Order: sequence, then structure tokens, then C-alpha cells
Amino acid sequence: MSRKIYLGTLAGLLAALWVPLAFHPFDRSDWWLENLLLFAGVALLVATHRVFPLSKISYTTLFVFLCLHTIGAHYTYAEVPYDEAWRSLTGHSLNEALGWERNNFDRVVHFGYGLLLAYPIREVFLRIVSVRGFWGYFLPLDLTLSTSALYELIEWGAALVVGGDLGQAYLGTQGDEWDAHKDMALAALGALISMSITACINIYLQRDFAHEWVDSLRIHGREPLGEVAIKQMLQQKGSA
Repeated sequence: MSRKIYLGTLAGLLAALWVPLAFHPFDRSDWWLENLLLFAGVALLVATHRVFPLSKISYTTLFVFLCLHTIGAHYTYAEVPYDEAWRSLTGHSLNEALGWERNNFDRVVHFGYGLLLAYPIREVFLRIVSVRGFWGYFLPLDLTLSTSALYELIEWGAALVVGGDLGQAYLGTQGDEWDAHKDMALAALGALISMSITACINIYLQRDFAHEWVDSLRIHGREPLGEVAIKQMLQQKGSA
């Protein structure tokens, strides 16, 4: 399947899910807040798909994440009826089977953020920053965790601004004071699993994997930076 047809199929499937769920959401104000980042993300992907096309793998993982987010935005993350849906299909409670005492759809999506977005982030690092070896796996994990923390701060700030029930719906802590910490930990775990799988595949397929990994950790500049580099730049500027 050509890239154009494949991307068109993903876009059509996302639209087929998003449009019906845009009607009569659980909380319209929360729906708008949740969709601001979705609109921005989709706009970025559309704007860059010609000048910086990603792989089909990356677009697929992004598509799955956006689908999960679309569902969460419709119901609010704390009210997604996944347990009821599972019970209607199997006759059993998924929460009881897994020992969950709360609605954990938000935790699943935070885990999915790391699991599904770490690979596209890695692709960006490899193709723009030209990172190699160890850094090609660590930096996607690092950026995933840092952006997860940034989102928690944005969420906190937005909840303070809007306040009331809307703020609580947007936060979705469900009374857990460690909710933000657990969300970030799950995002990091998802990214770690994603990069571990990627590393295992590359170990199997890439002949120079070990050499590239070791070379990426070598010291390539013996001179320290900081004040030494500033002094050198000042000397160069003075002699120019």
C-alpha cells in the first residue's frame, strides 16, 4: 500500500471515530480542553507530512494514541466505560480481574503515551539531530518523561484557571494525591518498553550495533566547556 493511501486510511479512520464522539460528550467544556492538544498535534502532522514524512510505523502508533485520546475526551478520562463494555462482552469485570479500584483509562493512556510516542520521537532524533547508539534510545525516553511532566504542569495550571468541576474533570485525579507521579511513571515505563523492543530488534538486525553503542559513549572532546569555552570565544572575538 502506498504511503498516500495508507495515511489517507488512517486519517479516515480517525475521522470516523472523532466525528461521532464530538456529539454530546460527557462534558463539552472538558471536551474542548482535551481536544486543544489533539488539534495542535494533527495540525503539526498535516503541516509536516510532505517536508518531513514519518515512517508508517510512527504514523500508526500516533494514530492509535490519538484514537485513545479521542475516546477519553468524549467521556472524560475518569468516566470512560471500559469496564462496562468489557462486562457486556465477557460477563466479567475487567477491574475486578486486574484488581483495579478506580477507573484506570487515564493510566492506560499515559502508559500508551510512552509506549506509542517514543518511537516517533526516536525517528525525529535520528533524522534531525543525528543521534547514534545509546542516545538514540535514551533521549526518546528522556523527552517522553519530560513532556509527560510538562503536560502534568499544564493540566495543573489549566485546572487552577478554570476551577470548579471543570478543573476537577480535566485533572481526573479521582482523589489520588499521587496521580501525577503515577501518570509520569507509567509514561516512562511505556517509553522504556518501546525503546527496549526497538533495541532488541536492532541488536538482531544491525551488525554494528555494539560498535555504534560504544562509540556513542566515547569522549570526543578532551577540553572542558563552561568558563573555558567562554574564555576561548572571548579571545576569538577579541582577535577578530
